[in-house]
Amino acid sequence: MIGPRLTPLAATLPDTVPFVGPETQERGLGRPFRARLGANESRFGPSPRAIAAMAAAAGEAWMYGDPEMHDLRGAIAAHHGVTPAHVMVGEGIDGLLGVLVRLIAGPGDAVVTSLGAYPTFNFHVAGFGADLHRVPYRDDREDPEALLAKAREVGAKLVYFANPDNPMGSWHGAAAVEAMVAGLPEGCLLVLDEAYVDLAPADVVPVIAPDDPRVIRMRTFSKGYGLAGLRVGYALAAPGLIRAFDKVRNHFGMGRVAQAGAMAALADQDHLRAVRAQVAAARERIAGIAAANGLRALPSATNFVAVDCGRDGDFARAVLRGCIERGLFIRMPGVAPLDRCIRISVGTPADLDVLEEVLPQALRAARP
Repeated sequence: MIGPRLTPLAATLPDTVPFVGPETQERGLGRPFRARLGANESRFGPSPRAIAAMAAAAGEAWMYGDPEMHDLRGAIAAHHGVTPAHVMVGEGIDGLLGVLVRLIAGPGDAVVTSLGAYPTFNFHVAGFGADLHRVPYRDDREDPEALLAKAREVGAKLVYFANPDNPMGSWHGAAAVEAMVAGLPEGCLLVLDEAYVDLAPADVVPVIAPDDPRVIRMRTFSKGYGLAGLRVGYALAAPGLIRAFDKVRNHFGMGRVAQAGAMAALADQDHLRAVRAQVAAARERIAGIAAANGLRALPSATNFVAVDCGRDGDFARAVLRGCIERGLFIRMPGVAPLDRCIRISVGTPADLDVLEEVLPQALRAARP
């Protein structure tokens, strides 16, 4: 009997997922984590107004969501001072990246990213057969000059750049990003992933004309707005590129409850300001816990902190295992030299109490 016949490209791809979820790890451990500080979710939760809106929309869940996402796109456009024609909503930034790569980068096309940067983008590039070129980080930050140089060298159609960055939490100021846009080679599109920008200093946000065809900006409701479970992201770009999404996107991918929750969350900027304050306080406490254990917390403009374990990746992986075995879910960068760090999402005071208890135990177990 003949089984499913994969395409030649799909047959060459490894069986992999970009991330192993905490639920998978809990099933392996046979118990739940005591604290969930690995997925960069907002432990401070969504706006109460968003929760109420989702509860009200639940009774209408028998209907498909508006495939044009008219109201939500209009609200996002008003928030950013653009038109709805500049906005596309999708299943998180991950989903939007998949649609974008499908539109722009086919087999053999060159795409540039940083070695160790967000892996889901790479996953999509591989899935559509494009050629991925990587440049190393410099001083624990993505290197705009190196990205541009590689893009010119290989004739890249896409350059991926996250600001602030995951997994390091580092960032570049607005002027550096604007200079990067100005330096793009002809025909190259900058994919500016701003997933964490709601939690960053104001001077991180560049000024980019809404109709600039050289840039697509990605934003999300998963981080500052605390709606990771809904999977709502959006892109800001020139209308011509936004229209192209209709060629291949999942038109019914955004449910009614998700659209209602995102609209209500966007309208509650007071809640977002409160979350920013809680994130800042939690980052400071994580840095203090790290210092008390002889470790160094890297500066962060996100809702997580990369902590330098002071040795190599093998040691950091041992610390990671020790934390997970003791019920603390965290993650770490996967590529040297970034893998000397562990990455800890911010959390509630109770979550950070678990970190304060577990981290020294994991360090003792990891040291010879």
